[in-house]
Amino acid sequence: MSDRKRKGMLIKNTNARTVTIDMTTRTISLAPGEEELVTAEEVLAATLRDFLQVRGVSIVRPARDEEEAELKERLS
Repeated sequence: MSDRKRKGMLIKNTNARTVTIDMTTRTISLAPGEEELVTAEEVLAATLRDFLQVRGVSIVRPARDEEEAELKERLS
């Protein structure tokens, strides 16, 4: 089994209306077309996974190392 490093993701609201994702770490509100970085831990949050399943938000790409470090600093 590989020892992959989990990465955060850049997500995007693909709905025509604002979505609000309530996680234990924070609440993210995204207007249509808006993007936000989430940490590797937040990617595992059940509420975010629900939005991903119904295509309420989509993963755009993995976070770059510097983006992830900046996000973790901002959230701490």
